[in-house]
Amino acid sequence: MLSVDLANQLHDAGLIWSPLAGDRFVVDRPGMTHDVFYLADMTVEVHEFVGGSVIGFNGVAEWALDSVALDDTVWLPREDQLRAVLGHDFVGLGKRGTEPDDVYAVVALVEGAPQTFTHRNAEEAYGLATLAVLAHRH
Repeated sequence: MLSVDLANQLHDAGLIWSPLAGDRFVVDRPGMTHDVFYLADMTVEVHEFVGGSVIGFNGVAEWALDSVALDDTVWLPREDQLRAVLGHDFVGLGKRGTEPDDVYAVVALVEGAPQTFTHRNAEEAYGLATLAVLAHRH
């Protein structure tokens, strides 16, 4: 799973979240960034209001949280979502090393030149590649 720190960096680099069912997020409040939530029909939904979007927690009696502003959340994009953002700049994914020291290697075009981004977690490797690509798209 993508780290909250890298997800924040991606947001700061311009990655926009258009919430859909199945998306993962954390609430950006002290003590809550370790609780990962999933948007799901009927239980956790996005509600649009004139003042902005909120994420509603429907029927979750054990939580003292009815809703949270979308701006108070951090999206944790999945591997497939990061690959979609990379688009034509995505070259490939592989593994490097020998177990247990394997790392995932994502190759992406940054300003037209292939660069490799490695991490033990595939989503982190995709996130690092996406961050580099976004930095040079703007």
